[in-house]
Amino acid sequence: MSDPSAASIVSTPRPENPTEMVPATPGQPEATRKEKPRGLLGDAWRDLRRKPLFWISATFIVIFVLMAIFPSLFTNGDPYNGALSRSRVEPSGDAWFGYDVQGRDVFARVIYGANASIVVSLLSVLGVMLIGGTMGIIAGYRGGWVDALLSRIADIFFGLPFVLGAIVILTTFNGAGSDNSEWQIKGLVIASLVLLGWPVVMRLMRSSVLANKEADYIVAARAMGASTSRIILKHLLPNCLAPLLVYGTIMVGSFIGAEATLSFLGIGLKSPVVSWGIMVNEAQNYLRPSPFLLFFPSAFLVTAVLSFVMLGEAVREALDPKLR
Repeated sequence: MSDPSAASIVSTPRPENPTEMVPATPGQPEATRKEKPRGLLGDAWRDLRRKPLFWISATFIVIFVLMAIFPSLFTNGDPYNGALSRSRVEPSGDAWFGYDVQGRDVFARVIYGANASIVVSLLSVLGVMLIGGTMGIIAGYRGGWVDALLSRIADIFFGLPFVLGAIVILTTFNGAGSDNSEWQIKGLVIASLVLLGWPVVMRLMRSSVLANKEADYIVAARAMGASTSRIILKHLLPNCLAPLLVYGTIMVGSFIGAEATLSFLGIGLKSPVVSWGIMVNEAQNYLRPSPFLLFFPSAFLVTAVLSFVMLGEAVREALDPKLR
């Protein structure tokens, strides 16, 4: 996992908000129309609606989410059971993506595989945001020895190689011979991604808090006697969420790829879980005689990752006034 540049994500708030005209009521003079201020999110949504990249990526993401929640809407096939008589049968009208080595419908497995990939990545990002965001906002606002202690803890975890750290964690608790259930396997993968991913969010939130905590509205709230919790939750947090939203959207795509990588290496998700990474792992020995076994899950995996990354880029451009 690479540490994003704070300059590319963290941006200063606009000096003044643009306004939009409120339609006049019947009989109201033109000169008496009032202007309604538009906030940062309103500006971002107005810009996003004009970007084809946003609509394309959002459409794909909605499709993948529907596949993860309601796979029966897309296929009636059985992703778990198959017949060896259909082993590695090529795509046809009966099976659009063909059958795998064990005679299971590849199309059904690709559809049902979206559930594991999407659920694991979304829950991992949620955990990373909660842990890293909380520690970042505490470190940035309190400063002093609290900031130094939390920053050194983050440096320790940040110094761990991502793939190597995940291999150590998963081989210890999910190694060969373990009898973990489907949700225990998913939980271990989520825990490993959260444990190794939160330092980046902590650094990002800390830099955003440091850029905003001496702003006029924070100084005014402090002078009026507002408590620390009120300042953080009411004033500071809403103005520091924009870079986290951008990075969180991109991180969903990154974690989909990370989960697939760990599953491909045989240390991530395992049977009976169905995921794109497991399908790629099973197809690696049949690349030449049956390339379709690798092509279809890889195509869905790449499309899902690119969709979330493109959505994050579109949101970043909409939230950053310097890129308009």
